[in-house]
Amino acid sequence: MRILVVNPNTTRSMTATIADAAHRVANPGTEIVAVTSSMGPVSIEGYYDEAFAVPGLLVEIARAEKAGASAAIIACFDDTGLDAARALAHMPVIGICEAALAATSFIAQRFSIVTTMERSRLPLEHLVHRYGMSGRAKVRAADIPVLSLEDPQSNARDRLRNEIAVALREDKAEAIVLGCAGMADLTAELGREFGVPVIDGVAAAVKQAEALVALGLSTAKRGAYASPINKTYTGALEAFAPAVMAGI
Repeated sequence: MRILVVNPNTTRSMTATIADAAHRVANPGTEIVAVTSSMGPVSIEGYYDEAFAVPGLLVEIARAEKAGASAAIIACFDDTGLDAARALAHMPVIGICEAALAATSFIAQRFSIVTTMERSRLPLEHLVHRYGMSGRAKVRAADIPVLSLEDPQSNARDRLRNEIAVALREDKAEAIVLGCAGMADLTAELGREFGVPVIDGVAAAVKQAEALVALGLSTAKRGAYASPINKTYTGALEAFAPAVMAGI
């Protein structure tokens, strides 16, 4: 099977981190195709960035499905554009937040999500509620810019560690979920350091995508995820009309 892993921001070095996390857990027969969005913000930190990351994300998903991809993973913990992508595609589309919460629910009763910026905390709380985990998961922000995770001169990783320590102490968390795809390379290290399960959504999403494909399941096209109605789009968004996207 072929699984698309799309980074909906435009930072290629972050795509490399995401791709490595996906390759490490993929089955031998799974081909991971990791791509960077061709348009949008360099990082997604809040609602405004998220909105402008969606068009590029949808283009990559449309291209991958036409090229024979079996499933797609949106590698942003905001589950950026997830509903729109599911409406567009027939193949399963997995968001890494939903995947991480589902995986963690099997192994811990109480857990904490540690994300980057404070502005991202409330959107993630909304996702936790949507996914039915409000009674089990608490969201914390280490107040670090996403791209600082890639800067060895920053103190981002120390601040992340400090917030995890607070979550374990104050939230009585039994596991930690890393709330950013850019943290995907830290799971093993942090798990050893803190002695609790540390879950990365990219890895969780790969295994769930493999399972859905193995089960022969595709996205339901009746109701909420019905294919977009064919209509004209105008102006700068003309290329995103359903008929045009279908021909990508």
